[in-house]
Amino acid sequence: MKTLKNKVAIITGSGSGIGKAAAVLFAREGAKVVVSDINEEHGQLVVAEIQKNGGDAFFVKADTSKPEDNEALVKATVHKYGKLDIAVNNAGVAGPIAPTGEYPIDGWLKVIGVNLSGVFYGMHYQLQAMEKNGGGSIVNIASILGAVAAQGSPAYTASKHGVVGLSKAVALEYASKNIRVNSIGPGYIMTPMLAGALDDEAIKMVSSLHPLGRLGKAEEVAELILWLGSDKSSFATGAYYPVDGGYLAQ
Repeated sequence: MKTLKNKVAIITGSGSGIGKAAAVLFAREGAKVVVSDINEEHGQLVVAEIQKNGGDAFFVKADTSKPEDNEALVKATVHKYGKLDIAVNNAGVAGPIAPTGEYPIDGWLKVIGVNLSGVFYGMHYQLQAMEKNGGGSIVNIASILGAVAAQGSPAYTASKHGVVGLSKAVALEYASKNIRVNSIGPGYIMTPMLAGALDDEAIKMVSSLHPLGRLGKAEEVAELILWLGSDKSSFATGAYYPVDGGYLAQ
């Protein structure tokens, strides 16, 4: 039997990278998948790929930094499939690189708006739908920078630390309602966002920071998301799970 048979899942930022890998895997494991992204072209391509392989999916365009888009996303999901079992809050941006004293204010607002406020807005509406459904699982994608810091990335570091703390708080609030909430801390993963930000030399340097000696793959992170979203992780809530090639063990 497929792991997510009869489950309905929202995955934000699933037009590419980790979100896309999770959407494809979830569909393969039997879930009805709501692909959501700010990039409609990319999102529709993911839906087409899922449907080509026999899966069930549809696309909802959403900017997670807007509360109304998160509300509309959940409403569209429940209207289409009748319920919400799993939410993966994955949408995120890297933001500018600069020391705090020189960091652009608009950059700070954008990173916090998408990476932290977007997760709060998403859960605000997802939790309401899951309560009506009698439970569910929320997986929030943080980062290794949810546990440690990086110079020049004050907004990203702060936002991902915030995601980890917010996930723990919500897990405590909703444990009695059979809603589990966990966060994941990927190391440096080879995604379009990373590839667009680093040249070949920088990628080699970043790869060397991981004891396993390489960057992670989106599909490797998706496997952990799948486990946390599924009933196989039924006693796991309020936790932070690194998937980082040993980065945080140093």
